[in-house]
Amino acid sequence: MTRSSAELRALLDQLTLDEKVALISGADFWTTVPLPSIGLRAMVLSDGPAGVRGPVWDERSPSINLPSATALAASWDTDLAHRYGAVAASEARRKGVDVVLGPTINLHRSPLGGRHFECFSEDPFLSGVLGAAYVRGLQDNGVAATPKHYVANDSETDRFTVDVRVDERALRELYLLPFEHTVEAGAWAIMSSYNSVDGVTLTENDLLETPLNSEWGFDGVVVSDWTAVRSLASASASQDLAMPGPAPAWSGDLVEAVRSGDVSEADVDRKALRLLALADRVGALGGDEPVAPAPVDGVAFAREAAAAGTVLLTNDGVLPLEASSLGRVAVIGHNAREARTQGGGSATVLPEHVVSPLEGIRAALPGVTVDYAVGAVVQEGVSEIPLERLTNPVTGEPGLIARFEAEDGTDLFSEDRRSTALVWFGGDAPVAAAHRLVLHTTYTPDATENVKLGFATSKHGRVFVDGELLVDESPVALGTDLGAAFLAPPSATGAIAVTAGVPLDIRAEFDLRSSGDALQNAFAVTLGFAPDDSDTDALLADAVTAATGADVAIVVVGTNSRVESEGYDRSSLDLPGRQGELVRAVVAANPNTIVIVNAGSPVALPWVDAPRAIVLGYFGGQQMGSAVADVLFGAVEPGGRLTTTWAAELDDVPVVDVTPTDGVLRYEEGIHIGYRAWLRGDIAPLFPFGHGLGYTTWSIDEAAVHGSIAAGDARFVGTATNTGDRAGKHVVQVYAERTDSAIERPERWLVGFAVVRAGAGETVEWEVALPKRAFAHWADGWQYEEGTFTLFAGSSVVDLARTASIDV
Repeated sequence: MTRSSAELRALLDQLTLDEKVALISGADFWTTVPLPSIGLRAMVLSDGPAGVRGPVWDERSPSINLPSATALAASWDTDLAHRYGAVAASEARRKGVDVVLGPTINLHRSPLGGRHFECFSEDPFLSGVLGAAYVRGLQDNGVAATPKHYVANDSETDRFTVDVRVDERALRELYLLPFEHTVEAGAWAIMSSYNSVDGVTLTENDLLETPLNSEWGFDGVVVSDWTAVRSLASASASQDLAMPGPAPAWSGDLVEAVRSGDVSEADVDRKALRLLALADRVGALGGDEPVAPAPVDGVAFAREAAAAGTVLLTNDGVLPLEASSLGRVAVIGHNAREARTQGGGSATVLPEHVVSPLEGIRAALPGVTVDYAVGAVVQEGVSEIPLERLTNPVTGEPGLIARFEAEDGTDLFSEDRRSTALVWFGGDAPVAAAHRLVLHTTYTPDATENVKLGFATSKHGRVFVDGELLVDESPVALGTDLGAAFLAPPSATGAIAVTAGVPLDIRAEFDLRSSGDALQNAFAVTLGFAPDDSDTDALLADAVTAATGADVAIVVVGTNSRVESEGYDRSSLDLPGRQGELVRAVVAANPNTIVIVNAGSPVALPWVDAPRAIVLGYFGGQQMGSAVADVLFGAVEPGGRLTTTWAAELDDVPVVDVTPTDGVLRYEEGIHIGYRAWLRGDIAPLFPFGHGLGYTTWSIDEAAVHGSIAAGDARFVGTATNTGDRAGKHVVQVYAERTDSAIERPERWLVGFAVVRAGAGETVEWEVALPKRAFAHWADGWQYEEGTFTLFAGSSVVDLARTASIDV
């Protein structure tokens, strides 16, 4: 699977122009075109990056749900990131996938970015180093990585059309840097984004050639984001593969453009040759067998990784809890029982089982009374109906039947499903050909109550209960983003009284007639219940009752799918609903309260001083509940450190704007985002970049520079001592400063880090390599200002223990 360029060229020479154009235009939603005449099978691509969904979006084909990128990054652990990639590779091969569309290495420019959870950090160096480790983990196991979205796709508002105006220095030093790291790691593919940069859409932009190919030596495939290739002009750019296929902007039109001389066949040949090289690398050429990834226990790794990325934000000594001293524990919060383990959008995977914090805590406390109260409404819209309450009326098994019908009611396709949250995104269902979709199930309530039953979708729908029409509505999407309308659609519900144990026949019909949008071959719908928000005061009162007299109250707060998702940005940092009131009420009833934050992005914590400890669990993947319990009860130490700055309130954030003006989003802050911007202002953040506590204490005892920049062997080395009474982990963070610079620079910037582990009282050595580029600035090329830079070693960007100097 390492054919020479000459061998690949010989295969290319056997192809007709039509075959070459077909190869670079994609076959369908998830695959490339096979060409049996040269031994090329179809290559399968799949969304990631926190797991691998595979070519179908189907609960009957579950995937490992790994912690979100923000959680992985919080570990600051490149070995863990490599193993994370290896687990993803194992999942990919299990599902027949050759190319994983990840990692996402855009930056946390603003905390309002909708896909913040899917990216690593506000710091480009940290994003690049972790992204490179992820890439190696995938590709060492024979699966292609696709770092995305190249470039400056750092927010979601008008993402298909926005023109990002960013100066060359900021582009080079910040937004391109993570991609440069992943190319140096050998990435086999890169995904180009929807947006424009400085007036030119990325699939046509010269940035695909310079610096990607001509400077960095990228030799892989540039695959478009889905439908991002919108013109023949992109065929003359260094855009290699248009997806999904067959891409209408290329396909037959490109053949004619080559024949007429409007597009060079040499450009087509270069693209096709890169596709053949990718096929060779992933084992899709000449009957090669793909590399078999090393066997891994994905579930165990998901638990380990979630704990490694959990950040202890505050702790007055209450953690870790001593399980043997507990008689009754109150667990409170919607997200305690219905945890968000991942963000919304294309990053979604469908795990076989999710361990909620409530489940994890109960499993860790056998014999202890664990009471639960929801406390506050967090969910917006409808959520799926529990499988155990559903019966397929045809098979009698748990679930429902889904039928795609022609206009005359003829059954075109049917399948038995085990979820009421359904997506058809590729696969066999004839979405485009069908007139309607019918879902049919029997629902048996487990309580006598008034409920709101309905659906969430972007099409017109009707719901019948025991033959009576309950809902007949076309929900109106918020905004114009097709992805958001598809994956986070609006809801429509109707009120109905149900009786415990009395089954109801539920039939839902959805109009599939094309609306002419780009997703006419796909469909998403959730049939389910909206939350009961009729008496939120009673929910708070129930939480207070549960907390009163408990040995400890554990409140889980968090976001929902309407807050953090692909397709739209956030409008505030506030937690949904009355969760802030909930925290204050529980603390008033029980001062021994711990709060767990279940969010992929920064949220406002105006009650930060109220609980005895705050634990940030991020979107912790399917084993989040087990990992939370491991941390709370001291089985493992919280290993995370913040990779983005947390503000006390939105008004404090120095760079916040994600909304274009007249189609343009200007990065006017230049090189000063994240902690770089905070350090220039007078307001201190709630939690600084790099912050995170553990269950032991550390000192950095000494630090010195060895080697030199000139010789290329500069290193910052020192020792760190675990001064506490248990084993632990510490992240030594190294920053640089240049106070006498004639160049505008950040006040301080990250140049390296080292993760160390030691037993109680043990001293260990640490070492951080200092590459020359860490001290460069961009001015029509990488420039070096001679002089002395100051280095700092510490525990965060503002907690700096040791200094040294280095000459450039």
